[in-house]
Order: sequence, then C-alpha cells, then structure tokens
Amino acid sequence: MKVSFLLIALSTLCSTLLFSEEKLESYISENKKEQFKYDYKKNEVESSKLRDSWIAPLNLNYSYTKSNPYENKQIQQGAAIQMDQPIFKSGGIYYGIKFAEASKVYSDYFSDVTKRKLVKDAISLLIQIKQMDQKISKQNLMIKNSEINLAQKKESYLSGQLDSGFLDNAIIERNIVIQALYDIQTNKERAISKFNAISDMKYEDAPIPELKLINQDEFLENNIVLNMSKSEINKNKYNKNVTLSKYLPQINFVAGYNWKESQNQQFIPGAESISNETDYYNYGVKASLPLDINSFRDVESSKIDYLKSVLVIEDKKREQKAIFEQVMQNIENFEKKKQLSVENRDIYEKLLTDTVDLYKAGYKTEYDVELLQNSVEIQKIDVEVFGMDKQLELLTLYEMYKNEI
Repeated sequence: MKVSFLLIALSTLCSTLLFSEEKLESYISENKKEQFKYDYKKNEVESSKLRDSWIAPLNLNYSYTKSNPYENKQIQQGAAIQMDQPIFKSGGIYYGIKFAEASKVYSDYFSDVTKRKLVKDAISLLIQIKQMDQKISKQNLMIKNSEINLAQKKESYLSGQLDSGFLDNAIIERNIVIQALYDIQTNKERAISKFNAISDMKYEDAPIPELKLINQDEFLENNIVLNMSKSEINKNKYNKNVTLSKYLPQINFVAGYNWKESQNQQFIPGAESISNETDYYNYGVKASLPLDINSFRDVESSKIDYLKSVLVIEDKKREQKAIFEQVMQNIENFEKKKQLSVENRDIYEKLLTDTVDLYKAGYKTEYDVELLQNSVEIQKIDVEVFGMDKQLELLTLYEMYKNEI
C-alpha cells in the first residue's frame, strides 16, 4: 500500500507522542491501574519462584507415639532433617534461571499489551463521545436546514408553484435527519456508559490527547506485540534446553540428621524397662540418569515450540507493517476529507457574503442567509470531526507502541 511522500516526511519529523505514557494511562481508572500493578508484581513473584525452583526443600520430620502393650506406658520420639539438593543438572540449573527471567519479560509484555488495549479503549470512547457532540451540533444544523427547506416548500405549495410530492419529500427529509439525531444521542449514551466503566474522568472535562505521527522504523522497534513475540522466542529457547537437561545426568548432594528416643521399652512381660536415645547423621552424593520412553518426544515438542515461535514473529512483523501502512493510508484519506471540508467552507463563506449583500438589496430571503450560515457551520464541524478521526487512527498505533526511553 503506497503512502504519500508528505505523510512519510511528516511522520519522520514527528516521531514522538505529544502526551507522555503516564498521562495517556491516566485515562483508565485508579482501580484498573492498581490491578495492573498487581499483575506486574505477580509476574515478578512467579519468576522468582521459577528461578529458585532448582533449590530442593529441607524435609523436616517429627514423630511422637505412646503405647502400653504390657501395662507399662511406653513413649517413642523421633526427628529427622533430610536434604537432597541437585548440584549438577547438565546445564538445567543455568537454563532454568534464564528461563525464569525470560518468562518474566514475556509476562510483563503480555500485561503491557492488555493494559494498552484498555487505555486505547478509554481514549477511543472519549474521542467518539466528543465526535458525537460535534455530530449532534451538526445534526441540529441539518434539522434547521430541513425545516427551512420544508417552510420554503410549504410556501411554494400554498402559492401553487409546487405540487404536494415536493412537500412530502421535504417532510420525509426532515423526519430522517431528526431520527438520525436520536440515533446519535443513543450511541453517545452507550459510549458514555462504557467510558465510565473504565475511567475515573468526567468525559465533559477530559481533554483529547493529541498524538503525533511516528515513523515505521520507530513503530516496529518499540512495538510491544513484536517485543512480546521476541521474548517468547527467548523463553522457548531456554525451555527447550531445560527440557533436554531433564533427561541428562544429574548429581545431587544428600545429607541428613536423625534423632530417636525411647522410654520404658519392654520386650518381655515383667522384664526391666529400657530407655535409650540415639542420633546420627549421613551425607554423600548420588548420580542419576532418567530413562523415559517419552524423553525424545518431550524434547522434540519443546524444540517445535521454539521453531514455531521463530516463524511466528515474521508473520507478526508483516502484520504490524500492514497495520502501520493502513493507518497511514486512512490518515491520508481523512486529511483529504478535511481539506475538502475546508474548501467547501470557503465556498459557502463566499456565497454567504454575497447572499447577505443580495438579502440587503431585497433579492434574497432570510431563509437563504440562514441556510448558508448553517452550511458554513456544518463544514467547520466536519473539519473537527475528521481531525478526531485522525487521532482514532493514531490510537491504533499507540495500542502497540511503547517507547522505553
């Protein structure tokens, strides 16, 4: 899709967002932002848990039993501490730590994508509400023009200059623009309801952020969707190595301490009771090599995940480039529509000036002047609406753009 040279040059010059990241995120509610903070905290905790998962737990055991087999109360107590700690896993420890770090990066990007979607929704709804305010004003002007047209047709009909068909058409046109106003008002209320569900701001006071164009290279470099895909490649690469290490030799350090106490032990009825206490420790190393029928399939499956993620990112790049080019094309079209409205406004303003002069001279009616005044205002509103359409298009880029600098 070809993009005009003017837009490319402009996007290169205007390669930053006017509003800071923090200000843009202020459009979602504090409650939503707190939820995302917990998401990031959980990502960190889960990563730490995964990073240290190779550290084996200490097993602590204690037992206490009481019995009276020969009418003599006997008590036994025992305690033990056991450790079975891997110290060599054929690279599994190192790759496990790297996998945990890569998993956190991926999870953070996933949270970024989710948050950006919500921010985009909030700002998009706000812009749509502001647009509908403009459209309501425009529709009211169109209703006024339809009423003027109806009044003119009614006068012509009563004077015998037009038949009833023209009058019927004027009535139908008036009804259509009034019904369209009701539809816009209904859609506005729906958008307000959705906006209030995700933002603490009052839409009446909330400003529309002015987003500047960014160039394609910067968009792709700071694209959180692409960066998430890259982090998934890294995560799958380390997971492949971790999976392989599970089926390679492993060496563990084992150690333990045991304590046991017996009181009033009798092995023969009537014999003298015996009490004793013993304790001992042990330590050493053990080597193991698991032989699993599914080991090859497990490793091959993790390898396939890695290879697929390498291919997926190429598709993601293509998708993001296509999105950028489509947005640029849409913006170019809105700029053309905006320019056309400006030209129409200038034409109507010139006609209005001439009509006012003719009205003063008695050649035009007040209806003619009011119709042109309304038409001038309608074109001004269209210019504002097309400007908001441009911001909506840029929001599509912002949803996937995050400058870390």
